[in-house]
Amino acid sequence: MPGTNLTREEAQQRAKLLTVEAYEIDLDLSGAQGEGGTYRSVTTVRFDSAESGAASFIDLVAPTVHEVTLNGDPLDPAEVFADSRIALPGLLEGANVLRVVADCAYTNTGEGLHRFVDPVDQQAYLYTQFEVPDARRVFASFEQPDLKATFQFTVKAPSGWTVISNSPTPEPKDDIWVFEPTPRISSYITALIVGPYHSVHSVYEKDGQSVPLGIYCRPSLAEFLDSDAIFEVTRQGFDWFQEKFDYAYPFAKYDQLFVPEFNAGAMENAGAVTIRDQYVFRSKVTDAAYEVRAETILHELAHMWFGDLVTMEWWNDLWLNESFATYTSIACLAYAPGSRWPHSWTTFANSMKTWAYRQDQLPSTHPIMAEINDLDDVLVNFDGITYAKGASVLKQLVAYVGMDEFFQGVQRYFKAHAYGNTRLSDLLGALEETSGRDLKNWSKLWLETAGINILRPEIETDANGTITAFAVRQEAPALPAGAKGEPTLRPHRIAIGFYDLDADGRLVRGERVELDVDGELTAVPQLVGKARPAVVLLNDDDLSYSKVRLDEASLAFVTEHLGDFDASLPRALCWASAWDMTRDAELATRDYLELVLSGIGKESDIGVVQSLHRQVKLALDLYADPAWREAGLTRWTEATLAHLRAAEPGSDHQLAWARAFAATARTPEQLDLLEGLLHGEQSIEGLTVDTELRWAFVQRLAAVGRFDEAEIAGEYERDKTAAGERHATTARASRPTPEAKAEAWESVVESDKLPNAVQEAVIGGFVQTDQRELLAPYAEKYFASVKDVWDTRSHEIAQQIAVGLYPALQVDQSTLDTTDAWLTSAHPNAALRRLISESRAGVERALRAQAADARA
Repeated sequence: MPGTNLTREEAQQRAKLLTVEAYEIDLDLSGAQGEGGTYRSVTTVRFDSAESGAASFIDLVAPTVHEVTLNGDPLDPAEVFADSRIALPGLLEGANVLRVVADCAYTNTGEGLHRFVDPVDQQAYLYTQFEVPDARRVFASFEQPDLKATFQFTVKAPSGWTVISNSPTPEPKDDIWVFEPTPRISSYITALIVGPYHSVHSVYEKDGQSVPLGIYCRPSLAEFLDSDAIFEVTRQGFDWFQEKFDYAYPFAKYDQLFVPEFNAGAMENAGAVTIRDQYVFRSKVTDAAYEVRAETILHELAHMWFGDLVTMEWWNDLWLNESFATYTSIACLAYAPGSRWPHSWTTFANSMKTWAYRQDQLPSTHPIMAEINDLDDVLVNFDGITYAKGASVLKQLVAYVGMDEFFQGVQRYFKAHAYGNTRLSDLLGALEETSGRDLKNWSKLWLETAGINILRPEIETDANGTITAFAVRQEAPALPAGAKGEPTLRPHRIAIGFYDLDADGRLVRGERVELDVDGELTAVPQLVGKARPAVVLLNDDDLSYSKVRLDEASLAFVTEHLGDFDASLPRALCWASAWDMTRDAELATRDYLELVLSGIGKESDIGVVQSLHRQVKLALDLYADPAWREAGLTRWTEATLAHLRAAEPGSDHQLAWARAFAATARTPEQLDLLEGLLHGEQSIEGLTVDTELRWAFVQRLAAVGRFDEAEIAGEYERDKTAAGERHATTARASRPTPEAKAEAWESVVESDKLPNAVQEAVIGGFVQTDQRELLAPYAEKYFASVKDVWDTRSHEIAQQIAVGLYPALQVDQSTLDTTDAWLTSAHPNAALRRLISESRAGVERALRAQAADARA
């Protein structure tokens, strides 16, 4: 029984048989303001079959199917509808017409047609989310990316509501909205956003081109919507992408819709991008948050060409879709004229690449070009390899072939395959033509193998400090236990930087060479005869994807002077290397803490500062020797308070340090300060304790037992919004009592009623690193229930629970043994097995790091 799965083989057979021409989709959403439930969905599909008498199927997830009519002949739904499929027997050669009438269901999981009621105005707000296979929850569809078609939507909605889709919004007649057909696109990028949304409109105009722009959000967020800043980033993206791609924006308009309870960051629906509405900032955030939002905006805009105009044939090339959008969005931030974030490669090195390195060292590591045999495979593959390693390797490819040659190849690719489907070989072929490089071996080594390399310098000097020999040694460590494949040495295009202190005490680069590193040892004769600098940095400018280790002398110098690098990127690379060594148990957690404390005060890049905050807390919570952990947390928290008091009033750094302090405040005096700031009885110059910061304080005070229901409810009265509801939910679940934990567990595991975002909030509160003993009994409960949760909940909901409630805080051999026994006895499917194995690997890593810290 296929259930809701679809195999690649089935998709290939269906694509050989069928060519889909057009969908006409009629939805009656007029009752959406009521109780939700179901709505009427009528789908008419026109498609061709290559054979007479052949059988196929169309996909549909629906509580009820009323009618199925194929080429004028009624089919009995009881006979043809099962397992999310409608069987289509006896197809005609050539043109066929299918009509399906069904009742489809609103969801609260962020999949299909999501329905949300805003507590501020009690209005319902709807939006669709279809990637990977969820258009079939709204209309009958051939749910695979290579069966493109045109889509014509007709929607009946409540009076006064707005309906937005891929095509320009029409004027409604009698509350019925009839949209023009889309160009040929895949079903997963179609969209409907329906409700009394607030909107702001503008236009992108250049050289005679005119593209209507729209930004939407709920009215309760309208006062916080900084539409001018969003339009500015959008226009920079239009300018830069159209120049680099040499292809005009391919759709009739471009709307960006900030929607509630969104599972991902955003979704590249053609001409109607949905974005999580946490990006409409209700309170002060640091510039790092604006940069992340800008990258998200540009990532989705890049998809309009790469993903929407030209689409992968099957999900094994999902990585190329996401990696291309990630690489080009960062490149646009770095290089577009007038960009606010020319340092975006620092952010990339600091956040995206650390995600990639972490993912690539899990037992589930896989080649960038993953084997995707079915939908279950792809649903757990939106990971650090698909996005971050892929984008890192694309950056390496650009360094390897040259940026001009890369974009010339991309231009050929768009022109050749517009509105069609492609494979990786189509892009590589175009790049080979424009660069003259043979990319077949490069592709084999980089895209078809798993794992990560380590680069180390080998330096010999004479008595005067002059370099007499210089080489780069490449290692291919064994893949994690359980991972498929063999360790692989790869070709790397890297830069090597020489850094010394200048007269002002800044570490500046005095020498840079760029070269190809291949094989185990690569000599660098061009550096022989030069004076050995204070710091030798491999992979300077972060061109390649590899772990980098400093030589002994450079490491000793960097330990004293990490904050003195004049440029942000080499600092970020050294910070990343130190963090990597901590995770690998090569650097004790207590030594990592001292390194951070010695250098973070000089770190100007706020994104790096906030990453260091997260990493230090994670190291102390998971990688510190338990006997020393409290001492380490005390030292860190005292430092956060000192930095908070010393930070420039009103600055981003001050806000970041306030949040870091709130996360670990522990002594009575520190908690008194949090409470005093919350009640206005104490103040720190320049620090505004606004809505979001108040909740950070409330949640910490609840987690340590200072606040209970009365205080939490009182705070919610000040902020009776959807965000306030989520924050209050987190605070309640974080309370250090058996009753609070039992209530939180029951609401998530034993009931299936919570919306996705509220469930996420409960899990976030339930798991508190200061509450290991209180949470210990839930390890057994987790393994007793996780398989049933996986089998009975939607993918997004089940994944939240499987990952979020795994007993990751119980860093003990018994957790590994219990996990192993469960993996053997429970027979989970491949997707669940992967998630549990990844979580297990985190405990195993923490045990090694704790042992290393205890030895220090």
